[in-house]
Amino acid sequence: MLRSRVVRKDWNARSTAQVPAEIEEYRDERWRREAIGQIETVFAAEQFVEHVGFAACMTDCRKPGPSLYVAVCGRRDAIMPRNVQKDPEASLAWTLKDEIVARGHVYYGKLARGRTMFIAPRMIPYFHAVWGMRRAEEPRRLSKRAQALLRVLRREWEIGTADLRADSGVKNPTAFACALDELQAAMIVIPSQVIYQPKFTYLWTLAVGRFPDALRRRVKREDAVREIARCFLAGAGMTVPGELAKVIGLSRPEAGRGNRALVAEGCATMISPGTYRLRTFGKSAGMIAASALQSGSSAPA
Repeated sequence: MLRSRVVRKDWNARSTAQVPAEIEEYRDERWRREAIGQIETVFAAEQFVEHVGFAACMTDCRKPGPSLYVAVCGRRDAIMPRNVQKDPEASLAWTLKDEIVARGHVYYGKLARGRTMFIAPRMIPYFHAVWGMRRAEEPRRLSKRAQALLRVLRREWEIGTADLRADSGVKNPTAFACALDELQAAMIVIPSQVIYQPKFTYLWTLAVGRFPDALRRRVKREDAVREIARCFLAGAGMTVPGELAKVIGLSRPEAGRGNRALVAEGCATMISPGTYRLRTFGKSAGMIAASALQSGSSAPA
């Protein structure tokens, strides 16, 4: 355990050292890591997700990429405290997350490798092309427990955690959690509401019920990886070795192919192996980022 923490700390230190000051300042503005862009309302939170394309929920400065918690803090060096229940910034970020889930305008779920993320509607087809699955593939790719949960959800459409566990017959808490995570990672099931009284629970629903058009749109995997890379680069300004892969859970070779596709288009330049930067950076960086986002949203399926 100690060794893994040291490795993670060293990786973050190397990544930070590789990012120039002007890129960090660009990220401060794009990722709301400054007081002037601090997020305080659910409307601002949804605009933030739409702006960056996708973001983590409760990660801090020790992990790369945009984060709702960091944007709520409004500072680059935000670190999650140990006692989050008494921390006003962590509490606000958690409350905003619950409100976003209930409103249903932004995709929220636990995706690949346990990453809990928000996804803007325009980016859902690309994430689904990488991590989702077609209904015909479910019997082969989903576990028996996950299929049992899915049968109940397709019958009830929306159901609480306790009822889902009872109706599916998957009563072991660990097995149930693993099956639910499996369905979320495949972008089949999402939470639709958080209830605290009389007892804390999530309501679960089918993702296609909230985002039918986005989840039914067919996109080739290589195109999807390119557009996810485009979206990240538009917000990051530059990506260093392993950064994109770490943020979204892709393998480093596949993330590299997405970045190299942007180089081939002329959208990015390769500074060194694994390091890519927006083609034009400086006074027009905001315009370049906006152009990249627009290109990503209109890319052909």
